[in-house]
Amino acid sequence: MTGLLGRVSLRRLLCRLRTPVSSLLVRPSSGGPSWTWEQTLVAVKPDGVQRRLVGDVIRRFERRGFKLVGMKMLQVWEGPNVVCTSRAMIGHTDSAEAAPGTIRGDFSFHITRNVIHASNSVEEAQREIRLWFQSNELVDWADEGYRSSLYPS
Repeated sequence: MTGLLGRVSLRRLLCRLRTPVSSLLVRPSSGGPSWTWEQTLVAVKPDGVQRRLVGDVIRRFERRGFKLVGMKMLQVWEGPNVVCTSRAMIGHTDSAEAAPGTIRGDFSFHITRNVIHASNSVEEAQREIRLWFQSNELVDWADEGYRSSLYPS
């Protein structure tokens, strides 16, 4: 898949969206659909840790504007549409199918060494977060200056 249509198709596949393609191209601040605030669990797998890719993974999520609210060699990221967006950022499970520019496309070299795990649904994220974190281990912090430029109020 190449170009915008390929990226949109990939994102629809990864997120299991049933919305028209045009709605994926609209930001909430432009009057498009509003995104729900979510959390997702992300784990850099042992091969990613061994190859010292933890910082690169964290950097990519921070650049997307997500808040790191929990970390124990597992990370809990929070933000609008974070589950779907993180799956798109990470790329296909099989490194041979992962698009360049995705975490797996850039760093993975085999399906058994695909660097990273992320929740595949909001429900799965909630289950995985409860499995690894107590509620008092997640940080509720506000960075209003940063948030206001990215998210609608």
